[in-house]
Amino acid sequence: MIIETDEGKMITLALQKSGRLSDRSLTLLNEAGIHLENGSSNRLKATASNFPVQVLYLRDDDIPECVADGVADVGIVGLNVVEEKERPVTVVERLGFARCRLSIAVPREFAYTSLQSLNGLRIATSYPRILGKFLQEHQIKAQIHEISGSVEVAPGIGMADAIFDIVSTGSTLISNGLVEVETVMHSEAVLVASPDLSAEKSRILESLLFRFRAVMKARRYRYILLNAPNEALDEIARILPGMKSPTVMPLALPGWSSVHSVIQEEDFWEIIENLKAAGAQGILVIPIEKMIV
Repeated sequence: MIIETDEGKMITLALQKSGRLSDRSLTLLNEAGIHLENGSSNRLKATASNFPVQVLYLRDDDIPECVADGVADVGIVGLNVVEEKERPVTVVERLGFARCRLSIAVPREFAYTSLQSLNGLRIATSYPRILGKFLQEHQIKAQIHEISGSVEVAPGIGMADAIFDIVSTGSTLISNGLVEVETVMHSEAVLVASPDLSAEKSRILESLLFRFRAVMKARRYRYILLNAPNEALDEIARILPGMKSPTVMPLALPGWSSVHSVIQEEDFWEIIENLKAAGAQGILVIPIEKMIV
């Protein structure tokens, strides 16, 4: 798809200035073939040299508001931030990275048995709206203390009885003597857009999505090459259906063929074991850079 790149025909993309989403977002842009001039996040703005997009580097909490207000057309931000800010933006794509969960945690010595154990507690969080909805939905009466920064230290200094915060590995909870007891939501990076994009900007967004999806799909697959005796080809083709069917090419060695296919990363080891059992040899597995179907 060819897109005009004059000043009036580009979209503005808001990215996190620094933090857990920033590097992954920039990597996604780079893998999608979008090269930013003055691309350091130490700057406020950068423009792509080969695609009609300019990037604004912002605090993640500001991204939903900037997109809703039209300062930016689209943005990459955590779904948890979108849910907390409750701004009128459209989630157009889940991006599959920066996965985490928002959970309630209590001190290890706390006798937690069920959600009812939260009644009457003081819960510290940076996400009062998400927590408030959860407590209301489950008819739990607890005090919400909104704080920023290191939420996990609140119980240890007597500020709260429990916390509600982002959990990735759980190591921070353990180091602060806390245990996760309820998962409220799962989050990941998402691409959000203004619901009022012009036809031209919507067209550019579709082109951007096309590139992102090609990169993200490739991450879930691997290209596989192997050698196999011809009498094993039917069984190997059954194991390796590929996108439509495996590619089979004869080798110089009589009675043998080279088989090429694509497999999902999550099925990798099971498929490799089955291929070996079917007689495959010289198996090579290669990452896929882009995948367009």
